[in-house]
Amino acid sequence: MSDMTETADETVDEDKRDFIHIASGMMALGGAGAVAWMFVDQMNPATDTQAASSLEVDISKVAEGGEIRVLIGGKPFFIRHRTAPEILAAQTGDISKLPDPEEDTDRLRALPDGSFNPAILVTSGSCTHLGCVPVGPGNNTGDYGGWYCPCHGSHYDTSGRIRKGPAPKNLPVPDYEYVSASVIRISL
Repeated sequence: MSDMTETADETVDEDKRDFIHIASGMMALGGAGAVAWMFVDQMNPATDTQAASSLEVDISKVAEGGEIRVLIGGKPFFIRHRTAPEILAAQTGDISKLPDPEEDTDRLRALPDGSFNPAILVTSGSCTHLGCVPVGPGNNTGDYGGWYCPCHGSHYDTSGRIRKGPAPKNLPVPDYEYVSASVIRISL
């Protein structure tokens, strides 16, 4: 009986005692994990908050040469229906001289059929300098036919690329996708 130690009044089964200690420890560890999970899970956003972090927009309602501005989670976004001259201006020229070179086609997203609609441009509505909201095209402001930030003088072209001023980057293109040929879903 090497597994058992005998004393005057009792017999101790060491294997059984070890099993009870291990099982108790595992139960305590499982309980601590469950409590930790509750604390971590309560930090996740609520379902209603997640629903407010995306928006579907019917782009067929945006007139050619027009723009709509939407707020998602308190952040502004521009949806511009560019004219043929605006598209041409965005696709021509030497982009290597831009502060943040990026092709116009890289700023577009594919339609459900895989093609691109260069007339629709979706960008963030916050200037990349200090977060002001730029004035849109058609307001006789700015030097490149695009957006102009009156706060500090940043000029963006018809693709939302920075051309002049203190802004270091282009207007960012948000995470969006075409739900259909006429509806997009913008997500934060």
